[in-house]
Amino acid sequence: MYENFIKNYLEEVSLIADVLDGSQIQKAIDIISQVKEIDGRLFILGVGGGSATASHAVNDFRKICKIESYTPVDNVAELTAITNDEGWEYSFIDWLVVSKLSDKDAIIVFSVGGGNAEKKISENLIHAIQYAKICNSKVIAIVGKDGGYVGAHADSKILIPVINTELITPHTEEFGGVILHLLVSHPTLKENITKWESIK
Repeated sequence: MYENFIKNYLEEVSLIADVLDGSQIQKAIDIISQVKEIDGRLFILGVGGGSATASHAVNDFRKICKIESYTPVDNVAELTAITNDEGWEYSFIDWLVVSKLSDKDAIIVFSVGGGNAEKKISENLIHAIQYAKICNSKVIAIVGKDGGYVGAHADSKILIPVINTELITPHTEEFGGVILHLLVSHPTLKENITKWESIK
């Protein structure tokens, strides 16, 4: 019954890679390069699987690209304190306010749907992007489906196309990691040689 699942899944991965919009990825590289040049910071947001990618991204942008980077999901005590006191929908905006987000900084969002205010989905991402626009911070969205609120308000919208409506979430989240590694490996941004590549 499931004998073709592995083959089909991997074929879908290949199809997605083939149709990704390279111009939007280049736009993201340009934004991050500008942030680095003016000593700005990257604030990286995600929930669920996107939060794990956000944490991974902070590591890579700091270690490989030498860009000051942070994510609220790395401090579970602060995140849960804000959520408990103010509500989940304000968990990211309150953190960005304390971080003094400015027009020198950029937001990177990893999200499957990009948030939907009407359906009350990922409202913390929506509030964060609204605040980023007030602060004139650039927004990079790595999103699936139609990109939702975040995608609609992003300066760079890297949309992971829907190849299979039954596998939107896994494909979007796996390509979050692919795009992350493409960005930090790009010669424009990369400064440090990664460990295994340095061993001859």
